[in-house]
Amino acid sequence: MLIIPVKDGENIDRALKRFKRKFDRTKTMKQLRERKNFSKPSVVKRAQIQKAQYVQNIRTVEEQG
Repeated sequence: MLIIPVKDGENIDRALKRFKRKFDRTKTMKQLRERKNFSKPSVVKRAQIQKAQYVQNIRTVEEQG
């Protein structure tokens, strides 16, 4: 649960902006979307391997030229 203390005389817009920033940093929405649908561990592992291969390919292309 996110708690944003609002100081005396503080603008509500500034407090809302702090809340949004903190909400984004905690990656709450990402977790909710991941939990919405179950994915098998093998599918998750395969996606991680594919992402690692993609990143590695980009790095080798940058090194070569």
